[in-house]
Amino acid sequence: MNTNKINYQLLLDKELEGIRAEGRTPTLLLHSCCAPCSSYTLEYLSEYFSITVFYYNPNIYPEEEYSRRVAEQTRFISQLPAKNPIALTVGDYDPQEFYTAVKGLEQIPEGGERCFACYRLRLERTARLAEERGFEYFTTTLSISPYKNAPKLNEIASELAGIYRVKALPSDFKKREGYKRSVELSKQYGLYRQDYCGCIFSQRERNKEL
Repeated sequence: MNTNKINYQLLLDKELEGIRAEGRTPTLLLHSCCAPCSSYTLEYLSEYFSITVFYYNPNIYPEEEYSRRVAEQTRFISQLPAKNPIALTVGDYDPQEFYTAVKGLEQIPEGGERCFACYRLRLERTARLAEERGFEYFTTTLSISPYKNAPKLNEIASELAGIYRVKALPSDFKKREGYKRSVELSKQYGLYRQDYCGCIFSQRERNKEL
């Protein structure tokens, strides 16, 4: 199957229609990379789900940057009005997990196989935790970024759904001007918007551009 031709927003629409028709509020474990990317995603999905945000990002460098992003994520969740409850779980911060996952891919340009390995690391931890805690769905905020590969994210999530007993919620949150809305919400809430993805490799690439 050519995942590049799949419209993941339409798949999500169908899933949400089914949930609405059933009149229920399923549970969702939402991996979040940062508060700005979670902003529109939470505004959108909290209409349908009881959400726990899972902040698991061992790729972020340096530790001060990680702590700043955790603080912004916490603040945003506390301030966002939502129809259904939003909770937060912060995963362990062990950068060595990231370096082990991308070993041998350090020189790959941003957006390539190194990033895909990072997607898998974070998504697998999310799917595993979702199964352990009995969530019905899992997904990630990563697809809201125009710089992230939504087909690859959904491909990995679908594969993990076949391993762990939890459904992968289709996502391409940049659709329907989702990314634009995230920028608007970031301004509204005064969120810190970083200028690099998070890892030391993306920071180096960003510094070369300056």
